[in-house]
Amino acid sequence: MKKTNYSEHFRMEVLEEICSMFFNGNIDKEINHLPFNIIPKGSDSHFRCCVYKERAILKLRTLAAFGYSVNEIDEALPLTDYLLPETQKKYKTNNKLLTVLESACSACVRSMFMVSEICQGCLSRKCIRACSFNAISIGENRRAVIDVDKCKNCGKCMPECPYNAILKIVVPCENACPVDAIKKDNKGRANIDHSLCISCGKCISACPFGAIMERRQILDVLKKLNSKKLAALIAPSIAGHFGAPVEKIVTGLKELGFEYVYEVAAGADITAKVEAAEFEEKVVKNKQKFMTTSCCHAYVRLVKKHMPELKPFISDTFTPLHYTAKIAKQEFPDCLTVFISPCLSKRKEAQEDEFVDYVITFQELKAMILAKNIDLNACNPAKILKQPTKYARLFGIKGGVIDTVKSYSKNESDLMKPELITDLDKKNILKLSVYAKNENCQSNLIEVMACKGGCIGGCGTVAPVAQADQDMKKYS
Repeated sequence: MKKTNYSEHFRMEVLEEICSMFFNGNIDKEINHLPFNIIPKGSDSHFRCCVYKERAILKLRTLAAFGYSVNEIDEALPLTDYLLPETQKKYKTNNKLLTVLESACSACVRSMFMVSEICQGCLSRKCIRACSFNAISIGENRRAVIDVDKCKNCGKCMPECPYNAILKIVVPCENACPVDAIKKDNKGRANIDHSLCISCGKCISACPFGAIMERRQILDVLKKLNSKKLAALIAPSIAGHFGAPVEKIVTGLKELGFEYVYEVAAGADITAKVEAAEFEEKVVKNKQKFMTTSCCHAYVRLVKKHMPELKPFISDTFTPLHYTAKIAKQEFPDCLTVFISPCLSKRKEAQEDEFVDYVITFQELKAMILAKNIDLNACNPAKILKQPTKYARLFGIKGGVIDTVKSYSKNESDLMKPELITDLDKKNILKLSVYAKNENCQSNLIEVMACKGGCIGGCGTVAPVAQADQDMKKYS
């Protein structure tokens, strides 16, 4: 499993406490004690000003795990009140996926360039000549000084310094966001513009204070385990994150209470087959310059919100999740489908897909397994519904989509000139934009994934990318 930092550690502890209380049947009575279970009486504060603030933030983390936007609740209410239907009806009023814990946010200094004490006050003055805005001057001790009011953050001065004395101070969440959806409010705290957000979840992983939280559905799923027939739809990337074969994970899911288990890799086979036919129609026959994949919903949202010029080139094929959820609903019409996801964006896709009822992440599944004391490696292997191909099981890693599409392209695979764009950032977004505007690029089939390494690098995962990549290839 991934070595967590402390912000991830507290997120996981909250999830495990919620699951333990639920499985023990005492969540209604014990939930108010959750912050004190994690930080008991007599504990010292290692991270914030005092244990009281740490406990208050743990309460907010719990509310985010319950699915609340912590900016729109009454903090005076005890946690037990937030389990009540009337409270949920009052405060769960929007479908925004992210919430910012304002009291956890450090209100970082704004992103800027500064000159460190390493500056030697050299004669060349290259930094001054590089600046087009007259923002750099010579101050005391002959050292360079940057006027933050004049500086435009272009960064041209930074590589010119022969001593590497010019540093870039970044705001981690802002720096991670590829679409500039995070800005500071008037108190310097992070504020998310949801009209720009593409739900990639990069800000969740980037914030070193754990101040940006996903609004989860784990409590809703836990409640349904005992009252409804649930179909677990497990993402292909799950094989790299739990240290056990998928056949044993299936058994673990059934021990948790899931009635049916589907590998979404089976849906990936359908996606790849349809996408191969689409490539033949659009690119080979109709001479479209290129086509991009469409299985990453964060990328799809990027195109819809920020890059309309790329819309003609994106595949129209549905995602593996859609096809798998549709199969589950057709085979078991009374079931509720729960996608077990490596990322945040699939929650947004689920809101738009009639066949998907809930989404939980690998982190939430791990918390459920730990709370239930299930040893996956000790589980007996179980039969999987809808056996996928070995190619489809690699859909969640870099290059996996292209390889699966190729496996279904009997006549066109030699005509494919693939390109992999993984870990969407501003540089890659600009590259795609140039391709669209010029209607040309060296490749004709582009696999686009928002996360590093593919789906295995999503914000909801529990293992390092390199290890997950290796384990998935071994399993397939």
